[in-house]
Amino acid sequence: MGNAGILGIGRHIAETVITNKDFEKKLDTSDEWIRTRTGIEERRFAPDHIDTSDMAYFAAKEALEDADLTAEDIDLILVATVTPDRPFPSVSAVIQERLGAKKAAAMDVSAACAGFIYGIATAQQFVQTGAYKNILVVGVEKLSKITDFTDRNTAVLFGDGAGAVVVGPVSEGRGILSFELGADGSGAEHIHQDKEHLRMNGREVFKFAVRQMGESAVSVLDKAGLTKEDVDFLIPHQANIRIMEAARQRLELPAEKMSTTVRKFGNTSSSSIPLALVEELKNGKIKDGDLIVLVGFGAGLVWGAAAIRWGR
Repeated sequence: MGNAGILGIGRHIAETVITNKDFEKKLDTSDEWIRTRTGIEERRFAPDHIDTSDMAYFAAKEALEDADLTAEDIDLILVATVTPDRPFPSVSAVIQERLGAKKAAAMDVSAACAGFIYGIATAQQFVQTGAYKNILVVGVEKLSKITDFTDRNTAVLFGDGAGAVVVGPVSEGRGILSFELGADGSGAEHIHQDKEHLRMNGREVFKFAVRQMGESAVSVLDKAGLTKEDVDFLIPHQANIRIMEAARQRLELPAEKMSTTVRKFGNTSSSSIPLALVEELKNGKIKDGDLIVLVGFGAGLVWGAAAIRWGR
């Protein structure tokens, strides 16, 4: 059984920038209120003619180029999303054809904001067992199409975007060292979609997330035989700065060792973690050999975390 890690990265940042000031004009809210409670200053929305599969395709294409692979090298496509173009066919099947990944199997993963973690954990299993060699994992959301823009409690939180990675064989000691996945369906009603819009009980979600993010981050370190002192960088789901800070403090990390892309992208659900990963790699915050921890939570309620030794 070989090691599985990330061979290439890509992203698509939605075009339209929506600032907190824009929401001040429409809702009973303020820039100061949004920033202090969420850490969000702006978010991106995709235009009407760009749907979820379009963003997934753009990010996937960039990840393939970064991995120096062609679409025909891909054995499986996993797309984490709760906002597909339509209930079926899957977004993964749509981009399989568009990429020209003729040999690839394709399926979507529905685990909300933890979807990307579920995706890379699934990919790791296929690669480690030798069943598949190269797997494309995409986290993508167009949350603007299910957001209720009359609800001041949720309208300001969400954004659109896509992040993608190629998971494949890496050298000894590198790659995904451990992961944790979990669920508690008793909290399903705390974040759900009604016929049209996303609904959230913010108080209950906050309590759950503050506890679970820290516990999961520590758990994957234990599984990998590592400690808090070994962590070089933390990439939490970019939902709320106060929840993220709780996870950072649980790991006893300095502020500069945690990604905070929530400021400019908002909460982009399953694309949140891969978008942050690409951003921090481009900024030079993550270096070869670094130990990074990814951790997320979302509707379900579900959660996931992974410890990764960066590099090939």
